[in-house]
Amino acid sequence: MAIKFSGQFTAPLSPDQVFDFLSDPNKFGPLLPEFQSMTLEDPTHFSVKVNVGVAHIRSTADIKMELREALRGRRALYKGQGNVAGSQITLHAGFDLSPACEDTHVAWQGEANIFGKLASLGGGLLEPLAGKNINKLIDSLQSALADEKLKQTTSAGIETQTTAEGTSTAVLEGCESAAPETER
Repeated sequence: MAIKFSGQFTAPLSPDQVFDFLSDPNKFGPLLPEFQSMTLEDPTHFSVKVNVGVAHIRSTADIKMELREALRGRRALYKGQGNVAGSQITLHAGFDLSPACEDTHVAWQGEANIFGKLASLGGGLLEPLAGKNINKLIDSLQSALADEKLKQTTSAGIETQTTAEGTSTAVLEGCESAAPETER
């Protein structure tokens, strides 16, 4: 059973910063829904354990992951394979990055293939559950990237200018972004 997924969002960091986050298993791994643990083998190989529950089947998936493609500031592609509840899982997840002023446009896509008992018993429940977990992962990723930006902004003391219309404009490397002024 193949489950495909894709989407896009904007992250408030540069493409290099988003790539650095995505390519670091210690930052990216714990964002996986139902994360239990991770074992880092080297900078591009790690194993992750996540809880899996479909209908009456409850188990732990042990998935070996590899950062297969790493083009700093442009693309990160993970491939993985593992076992859960007598079934085999293969997956890939890619993140294509492009600059958008001081932000980064992130286009993500992937596919999970599930073979064996889990696919036959969980059947129609797998796709909605996978969709729910992918949404959780992307929400967690967006939140973590926003937190990274907040940490950097706080430590860097970003210069802002207030206009007569009451908006604050952050001045970053020649790129201006207007946002409603917040109360201080």
